[in-house]
Amino acid sequence: MSGHQSDEEQSNASTIDQYDEYVMPVWKSLHVPIKRASGCLLEDFEGNEYLDLFSGISVTNVGHGNTAVVEAAKSQLDEFTHGCSYVHPNQPVADLAREIADVAPGDLQKTFFCNSGTEAVEGAIKLARKYTGSKEVVALEMGFHGRTLGSLALTGNKAYKSGMAPTINDVAHAPPPYAYRCPRCDSERCDAACAEQLERTIGTHTSDDLAAVVLEPVMGEAGIVVPSAEWLQRVSAITHEHDALLVVDEVQTGYGRTGRMFASEQFDLEPDILTQAKGIANGLPLGAVTASEEVANTFDPGDHFSTFGGNPVSCAAALATIDELRGGVVDDAHERGVWLETELKALEDEHEVVGEVRGLGLMWGIELVEPGTTGPQHVAPRPDSELARAVSAHLRADSNVVIGVGGYYNNVLRFQPPLSISQEQVEHAVEQIDTALDATV
Repeated sequence: MSGHQSDEEQSNASTIDQYDEYVMPVWKSLHVPIKRASGCLLEDFEGNEYLDLFSGISVTNVGHGNTAVVEAAKSQLDEFTHGCSYVHPNQPVADLAREIADVAPGDLQKTFFCNSGTEAVEGAIKLARKYTGSKEVVALEMGFHGRTLGSLALTGNKAYKSGMAPTINDVAHAPPPYAYRCPRCDSERCDAACAEQLERTIGTHTSDDLAAVVLEPVMGEAGIVVPSAEWLQRVSAITHEHDALLVVDEVQTGYGRTGRMFASEQFDLEPDILTQAKGIANGLPLGAVTASEEVANTFDPGDHFSTFGGNPVSCAAALATIDELRGGVVDDAHERGVWLETELKALEDEHEVVGEVRGLGLMWGIELVEPGTTGPQHVAPRPDSELARAVSAHLRADSNVVIGVGGYYNNVLRFQPPLSISQEQVEHAVEQIDTALDATV
């Protein structure tokens, strides 16, 4: 007898009940069971439609059910689904590797394919260690790079580590470019002088055996923290002065999210190693590590491997995703972002509880704070995580709008919709956020 429910038996409640009984509790649910999705809309088992402002944590960049991506995956399924891409060369992998070399920033040329962003980060660290012959890695406080034991060591937030000691011991953390809560900066963004904290971290927490500095060009899980170009350029320079490699984690920011194909382009930043996943295949599992030919050729056969990495179906979907992005989706994301910045800044001016809005393209954070809690100079108002959860819940229940909540203090609304979102939908979203702020304060 089949163990799955018929269409008649499926419901919001039954799906949630099955999750409670059979699925490990590893994520905070947004409480919208999905039966189907299209474009920027989610539909539950009761026929309710929701405007999706989170896109599966910044994954479905060209929209749920994008026809070109779906058809590409279906066509590849008819050919073959698996041949172990590193055992049997195949065209989807070859074509995608070439496309990535074309769209990636700098002189990055060769790619290793895996299944997720976490795996990409793990592979990048192994590659950096082998190339440099060094072992130590510096990441950023509040940064996020994955939940496996190795990548977790790089993640600068104890909330993800509690009860799970990471296995990489040679990791140190430098202060992030979180200008809104930076005690050293009095401008909107941390500048090159603030980046000198990396030099201090290297000098005090490492043993002169630095392999890599790992960073996100926009820090997603930290609360959509956007550094200045000056800060990033100085960090890059310090990294290379120590003969280390700069690993730029674009798992969340890549593939059009910030209004450019990669966020690195926004800052004229040239990674030595680039990690990718999430939006690369618009929802099919795929991760990638891309490096220059010199760095990439450090790997010898057997140094690194993935049985399912470079799955041809996922690679076919990724090729179609890149075509869609090049076909105008990235440009649209940039235009929507320009409009959105003005409107979200207006919310910041209007609502005392909106401490700061920040972002690029269609990656924006709305930081919510307790009113009347401004401290001394350089001390921002206290974060209000309860308000953030309340606003998110109100949007879902009263406006059928789904938005993420995150940030180091869990007080940031994360505005990261599919990049295919229409201007009308963006306007509706901002109106509903405004209404929800009024209703919950």
